[in-house]
Amino acid sequence: MTTTPSRPWLTPDAHARLAAELAALQQTPGPDGDSGEPDRLVHDQHRRARIRELQSLLRDAVVGQAPPDDGVAEPGMVLTVRYDDGATETFLLGTRDDNSPDGLDVYSPDSPLGHALSGAKPGEHREYQVPSGALVRVTLTGAHPYGYHRRS
Repeated sequence: MTTTPSRPWLTPDAHARLAAELAALQQTPGPDGDSGEPDRLVHDQHRRARIRELQSLLRDAVVGQAPPDDGVAEPGMVLTVRYDDGATETFLLGTRDDNSPDGLDVYSPDSPLGHALSGAKPGEHREYQVPSGALVRVTLTGAHPYGYHRRS
């Protein structure tokens, strides 16, 4: 089965914040010629890499567009999960660079948990591996488009 990678999903606030960061980085001058300062050259390489990363992210991002309210876990959805130990967690599935203005944690669809939940419907059990190698079992208990959870 072939899957197409999902486009990054950003809240409008995150898009504005990242666009401002990009503008500031683009206005920062690079090192003067061959100044011979390795630290400045390395810093400039990191700055240029971040510029490319932000340009790609902002070019490809879906901004604030709510996914369908069909209960399927996908970027732009607020997910509630229950772990086998009974603990629950609610988070936004979106681009990790996003800081949800209402305090929700943001998990990337590419994270182990985000990847495991992709396409899940409420009641479905999924497993993912943590860095220690252990498998964690989780049940999706709810999935609503971002913003919907604040109206209830």
